[in-house]
Amino acid sequence: MTTTLVALSDIEAAAVRIRDVAVRTPLIEVAVEDGRRSTPPVTIGLKCENLQPMGAFKIRGAYNMIASLSPDLRSAGVITYSSGNHGQAVALAARRLGIPAVVVMPETAPGVKVDGVRRHGGEVILAGTTSVDRRTRAEAEASARGLTIVPPFEHPWIIAGAGTCGLEILDAQPDVSAVYVPVGGGGLIAGVAAALRGRRSTARIVGVEPAGAPKMSASLGAGHPVRLERTSSIADGLLPLQPGDLTFAHVQAFVDDVVTVDDEAIAGAVRWLFREARIVAEPSGAATVAAVLKSVPRDGRTVAVISGGNISAEDYARYIA
Repeated sequence: MTTTLVALSDIEAAAVRIRDVAVRTPLIEVAVEDGRRSTPPVTIGLKCENLQPMGAFKIRGAYNMIASLSPDLRSAGVITYSSGNHGQAVALAARRLGIPAVVVMPETAPGVKVDGVRRHGGEVILAGTTSVDRRTRAEAEASARGLTIVPPFEHPWIIAGAGTCGLEILDAQPDVSAVYVPVGGGGLIAGVAAALRGRRSTARIVGVEPAGAPKMSASLGAGHPVRLERTSSIADGLLPLQPGDLTFAHVQAFVDDVVTVDDEAIAGAVRWLFREARIVAEPSGAATVAAVLKSVPRDGRTVAVISGGNISAEDYARYIA
C-alpha cells in the first residue's frame, strides 16, 4: 500500500492556521568551544521551541488538527494519549477553541506535565505506563463519550503542523547545512523533513533518539516500523515503543541519518544549554544538542531543534548542578 506523504502546501496551510496560537520561535546562535586553542569556536543555531505557550513544539500539530476538524466533531470535544507535552498542547488548543479536552497520561508522567494539562483546562486520566496502555484507554473513552482522538504523532495534520517549525528554520537560515531533530514517535522530524525537502533544501537532516529508546534506528535497519519490548531514558518525551507507519515513511523518504545519545550525554546537554545559552530545556529537548556536542560540525551552518522545556525545578537543579 502506498503511503501519501505530507505536502509542502499542507504545511504552508498549517502555518496560516496556527499563526495566532503558536509562537514563531527564535533561532539563536551560540558558540561551541571544542577545547582546542588553535581553532576558533563553532557557531550553531538553536531553534527554541521551549518558548511555545505550553513549552514545546507540540502546540503546532495539536492546534492544526483540532482547528481542522468539522464544527460538529470539534464541539463534541477531543481526547489524546500522551506522556506530557502533547497532552498539554491538546488541552491548550482546546481551551483556545472553547471545547473540552481529555488527556490520558501514564501513571509515571512527570508531575510538572500533569499539572500543565490541568492548568490548561484538560481532564487527566492516568492509565498504565506504556503508550499502548494510554491509547487503549483513550480509544475506550472516545467511544463512550463521542470524542475525537488527536494522536501524538501519527496523523497528517499533526505532521503538517510540526512541519511549520521547518519552514521557520529555513526562513531564518536559508543556507542551513544540517538540522538535528529529536525523535520520539517521529511527528516532528517527519514534518520538519517534509518542509525542508518541499522547499528543496539540501540540508542534512539528522534524527536523534535516546540510546535506551532506539525505535526509529531499529525500524530503519529492518526496513519497516519495529516495536521495541521496552524503552528507558531520562528523555521521557522520546519513549514510544515504535514509530508510526506514516512518520516512518517520512523518515525513510527524507531523513539522512538517525543517531542515538546516552542519558549522560543528554544530561550534559541540559547543563550546557543552561551555562552557555541560558536556555531551559527538558532532556527530550536537549537530545539534539547532545548529538551535536558529541561531534561538533566545523563546516556549514548547523541547527539543533530544542523541542521543549517542561521540566520540574527539582530535576532541572539536579541536571545543571
